[in-house]
Amino acid sequence: MDQSGEGGRGGKDPRAADEAAGRSDLQMSSEAMLALAGKAAELAVARIESLPGENAWDGDFGEGLERLLLEQPPENGRPAEEVLRRAVDDILPLTTRLDHPRCFGFVPSEPTWPGVVADFLASAWNVNACSWLVASGPSQVELVVLDWFRRWLGYPESAGGLLTSGGSAASVDAFVAAREAAGNPQRPSVYMSDQSHSSQARAAVIVGIRREGIRMVATDGDYRLDMKALARTVAEDRAAGFQPIAICANAGAPSTGAIDPLQEMAAFCEAEDIWLHVDAAYGGFAALNRDGARLLAGIERADSIGLDPHKWLFQPYEVGCLLVKDASKLEDVFAFGTTVLQDTIWGANHPNINDRGLQLSRSFRALKIWMSIQTFGMSAFRRAVSKGMELSKRAEAWVQESRTLELLTPASLGIVCMRVNPAGAGLTDETLEDVNREVLARLFWDDQAFVSSTSLHGTFSLRLCIINHSTSWDDVRETLEVVERFGEEAV
Repeated sequence: MDQSGEGGRGGKDPRAADEAAGRSDLQMSSEAMLALAGKAAELAVARIESLPGENAWDGDFGEGLERLLLEQPPENGRPAEEVLRRAVDDILPLTTRLDHPRCFGFVPSEPTWPGVVADFLASAWNVNACSWLVASGPSQVELVVLDWFRRWLGYPESAGGLLTSGGSAASVDAFVAAREAAGNPQRPSVYMSDQSHSSQARAAVIVGIRREGIRMVATDGDYRLDMKALARTVAEDRAAGFQPIAICANAGAPSTGAIDPLQEMAAFCEAEDIWLHVDAAYGGFAALNRDGARLLAGIERADSIGLDPHKWLFQPYEVGCLLVKDASKLEDVFAFGTTVLQDTIWGANHPNINDRGLQLSRSFRALKIWMSIQTFGMSAFRRAVSKGMELSKRAEAWVQESRTLELLTPASLGIVCMRVNPAGAGLTDETLEDVNREVLARLFWDDQAFVSSTSLHGTFSLRLCIINHSTSWDDVRETLEVVERFGEEAV
């Protein structure tokens, strides 16, 4: 390699100019940085503006993507805008566009632009929101955001927690606290409904609960946890030598949006001295409006609550949250003094957020929430949450009036479940499943909307989750009309 400062073609080596300016090989000039950031923002805004006219999903198979992307990393760099263009053209489009107004699959997410910009700033400032010493400003903003959440849910001032990568990490931290609060028993057991998200069972395994101690409790006809079945299972397990450490309630079950009987579960847990964890990852922010708060009554009695602001609080991935009624329960478990971190005693009597969960290195997740709410105000967020609930009610009414569609679950929060089952067709359950799978496949490949499915006590169901803030009734209605048409053609 030519070390003389002359390029291989007789020109000046660009590294010589960088060295003269005091820049390392991994730095760019301020002009180049601004140009790249400006181009990225321009492309991102253009993508958002064009989104309603595109499909809500695009993807490719591994073989095609390997041909496109599987290569050795370049020894020498390429022009930054060329790399940016390749990412925008070849990689980023091949996704479920979760922020599309007709994305109704899984739990979609449409972030605010201030939230997007906040993530850029947090990365540019290279914040590690681990401790007060390392990040006092970001730590205080996280405490402010957590206090907002605490107030919305009716938790006492003793409550606290942290922002996490998502609901899965929040559940792990909660189960660790529950296990320690129960005295770290030898044969621990946890309880959740058969409609609970798989992340709850996964979290239980991670914290050391053996699979025979993870109990799936039956649900009733509304897909809410059956209290009699819970009481019976706990009593049987205690008699068999298990020691219950936690019961998980759904505040927005992933398949149906169902809310478990929170008041009854809280009373049971208080009587049995068992930790109550509420998985409100999807539905918790329904508390922002009056109807949602009424539906979530009793959530304030839980020992811990998991939330996902990257769902119904309209934030970019990734940001989850764990709140614990007694914040000291987290610090009792996760706070460890070590020599290399001993300087974090600076700021004594100020919380080190890393003492509340499993992460030490933590991104500044609170900034996007803070900037979004400061920019738009709470009334805008309340209207956006209410809109999702209202649209799901209208979708429920449409399905009920349809001669092609059958309502399987009423609207709960923003979710409606249904299937194609034409009146008078007399189709068997097996045939109905085949028909609905065909309809789902056609939606997947042939329509602009993205819809997902679930299984409800063994019944194959099409499922709409309607929460994106730009979704209109026309988006919902036209998707339902397509489902009807595909269904009629499939029968």
